[in-house]
Amino acid sequence: MHILRVNTRTREARVAAVPPTWERLGGRGLIARILLDEVPPHADPLGPKNILIWAPGLLVGHMLSSCDRISIGGKSPLTGGVKESNAGGSTGLAVARLGLKALLLEDRPADDRWSVIVISPEGVRFDPADDLVGLGVYAAAERLRERYGKQAAISLIGPAGEMRLRAAGIQNLDRDGMPTRISARGGLGAVMGSKQVKAVVFLPDPKAKPPLADPAAFREAQKIYNKALLGHPQTKVYHDYGTAAMTSMTSHFGSLPTRGFSEGYFEGWESISGEALRERLLQRGKPSLPTHACMVGCAIQCSNVYATADGEILTSPLEYETIGLMGSNLGIDDLDTIARLNHEANDLGLDTIDTGAALGVAGRAGLLKWGDGEKALALMEEIRRGTALGRVLGSGAAIAGKVLGVEQVPAVKGQAMPAYEPRVIKGTGVTYATSPQGADHTAGLTIRAKVDHLNPEGQAALSRKVQISMAGYDTLGACIFAGFGFAAAPKDTIARLLRARYGWDDVDENILADLGRQTIMLEREFNRRAGFTPADDRLPEWMTRESVPPTGAVFDVPEKDLDTIFDR
Repeated sequence: MHILRVNTRTREARVAAVPPTWERLGGRGLIARILLDEVPPHADPLGPKNILIWAPGLLVGHMLSSCDRISIGGKSPLTGGVKESNAGGSTGLAVARLGLKALLLEDRPADDRWSVIVISPEGVRFDPADDLVGLGVYAAAERLRERYGKQAAISLIGPAGEMRLRAAGIQNLDRDGMPTRISARGGLGAVMGSKQVKAVVFLPDPKAKPPLADPAAFREAQKIYNKALLGHPQTKVYHDYGTAAMTSMTSHFGSLPTRGFSEGYFEGWESISGEALRERLLQRGKPSLPTHACMVGCAIQCSNVYATADGEILTSPLEYETIGLMGSNLGIDDLDTIARLNHEANDLGLDTIDTGAALGVAGRAGLLKWGDGEKALALMEEIRRGTALGRVLGSGAAIAGKVLGVEQVPAVKGQAMPAYEPRVIKGTGVTYATSPQGADHTAGLTIRAKVDHLNPEGQAALSRKVQISMAGYDTLGACIFAGFGFAAAPKDTIARLLRARYGWDDVDENILADLGRQTIMLEREFNRRAGFTPADDRLPEWMTRESVPPTGAVFDVPEKDLDTIFDR
C-alpha cells in the first residue's frame, strides 16, 4: 500500500512510500499520526497548511462485516483540534482496493476554480466542477454517477461545505448510491470546501483486493467473528430497529435531550421510537425499508430507508442522533417532519447533530417555538440561502449560542453534544469532556454499562476504558456495532485477523487497547501543541449547576477525575 499526495493548488499528484511510524496504524490512529507529523498545530484549519485525509482502517478491504468504514480527518475548523470522522458506505472499500494507505489533499487553490478529483488505477486527474457548484448533495451525486458510472465510490460536499460552514460534513455513497453516509462531525466539509474540491471520485478495479499474508487464516478468523456477531442478541435489535432503538433506553433513563437540552424526558418519545419507526416503514412498504445495509457484506444491516407515504425517499437512514437532536430536542414528535429535516441537512451537507443543536439554541433564543416543524424547516432554508442567520446556524451550536446570546449551549471544544444527556449518563459526560475529538458519543458511549449512571464515582474509569476501545475500533475501520461481535468472540480474534492480513506475528490479544491508547495519546499531543489545556476538558459550566428534569441531575464528576483520566 502507499500514500497518495494530491496538491490542490498545483494539481499535481505523487505516490509516496508509507513511513515506518505509519505502517501499523489506520483510520483514526493514522489520521492523528499524520496531523502530528505534518500539520502545524496552530495552522488555520481552512488555510493551505491543513491537510484533508482519507484513511481506511487496518481491517478495511475484505468485506469483513461492519469493518469497511472510511475515516476522514484534518484539523477541525469547529474545535481547532484533531478531528476524525468516520462513515459507512462504499468509500472505505474503494480506497483500500486502490491500494491506498491514505489519501492526503494538500495546500489550497490560489484561484476560484472548483474541481472533481478522480482517482483510478491509471492515476489522478482534476475535472472541472462548474456544473456542480451550488447543487445539493442529491442532485450532485446523481450527476456524478451519470458521469463516472454507477460503480464509482464518491465523497462530496453540499452547499454548506462550499460556504465553509463549520457544521459541514462530507457525504459518502452507500452501497445503493445514496449520498447519505456522512463523515459529519467537526466541519471537515468546510475544509474540503476551502480546497475547492466538490467531490473525490474513487474508481478501483472491481476485482482488486488488498493482499492477505495468510488467506486461509484470515477466512477462519472471519468465520469465528461472524458467528459471534450473528449470535449476539444486540445484533437482532439493531437489525430490526436500527439506532432508533436507543430512543426507549434514553427515555427510560431520563437522558433524551428535550427542548434545547432543558429536559431529559420527552412526552412524545413513543411516536419517534424505534418501534414506531419500524412500524411506519413496514406499513408504507418499498421503497421504505426498516432494515438496510449501508456497506457490502454487513450482517447487522442497522440502516433503514425512509420514504414518504407517496414513495419519495427522504433519507437513508433516519438515525437515533437525528431523532434526538432534530426531534425531541426541538419538541417535534412527528417522524415525517424529522425525516424532512434530515433530508434538508443531507442535501446541504450538514451534521444533523450540530445543526439540530443549533436549532435548539435558536429555540432557546425565541426564534423557534418548540414543536414547530415548519419553522425549523424554514430555518434550514435560511442556511441554504446563505443569509446571516443561516450562516450562524450552519456554523453549529457553539457559534449560534455566541451570536444569539444563549448561555445554555450543549457543546464541548466547540462541538455539539449528541443525544445522550451527560448530566444523567455521567460516564458519557466524561467522554464528552475529555475526548480529544470534542463532544462525541462514538468516542465512548457508556449507557450500556451496568452502573448507576447518576453516581459520579467511577465514571472517569468507565469512560477511559470505553474511549480506549472505541479509538481502537476506529483505527481498525470497524463500526461501533462490530464491537458486539469482537466482544463475544475469543479474545485473540482481532490479533488473528491482523496477523493473517499483514503477517504481524507479534500482535496479541491486547492489540485493540494498544491501538486505542496510542491513538488517544497522539490526539492529545496534537491538541496540546494547538493550545488545549485541562480547561478544555470540561462540560459547559451551566450543566454543573442547572439540573435536568426528571432526574434533577447536574454534572458533578470531580474535575480531578477529568484531569487525571489518561494519566495511567
